[in-house]
Amino acid sequence: MTASKVLSRAQMKRPLITVLNGPNLNMLGLRQPGIYGHATLDDVEQVCIQAAERLDVAIDFRQTNGEGELVSWVQECRGRADGIVINPAAYGHTSIALLDALLAVELPVVEVHISNIHRREPFRHHTYVSQAAIGVICGLGVRGYAHALQAITDMIEDEG
Repeated sequence: MTASKVLSRAQMKRPLITVLNGPNLNMLGLRQPGIYGHATLDDVEQVCIQAAERLDVAIDFRQTNGEGELVSWVQECRGRADGIVINPAAYGHTSIALLDALLAVELPVVEVHISNIHRREPFRHHTYVSQAAIGVICGLGVRGYAHALQAITDMIEDEG
């Protein structure tokens, strides 16, 4: 008689969610604190680490000021990650290349913005990235990242 072994979630491979941050987010805490708050990018990373531990997922947290590097990182996610949380910052409003990369990887994407882009200048109201995203979280400050990780994890579990 053969006993079947049921693997616990801890024994299974944890889903990998890539958390990507675009230009000027390395200046968080210094740049326009009236809009973006006083949290730093390190604080954002800690929010993501804590959320990932609670959700039992792995994260790969990155930031770049370069559009091409951001596009390359998105492309690296195909076949490697289970989902993407992205704060494209200004590239969300300008980069068709980023949109094309997100569509090409065929992964669930949640777009995050720290500020409420709809209460800001009109050019910030539209993002190309939203066309690739299953959802958009904006205006919740750095807590929005934790909500985005929860949403992606739920999507991965629903599909799995």
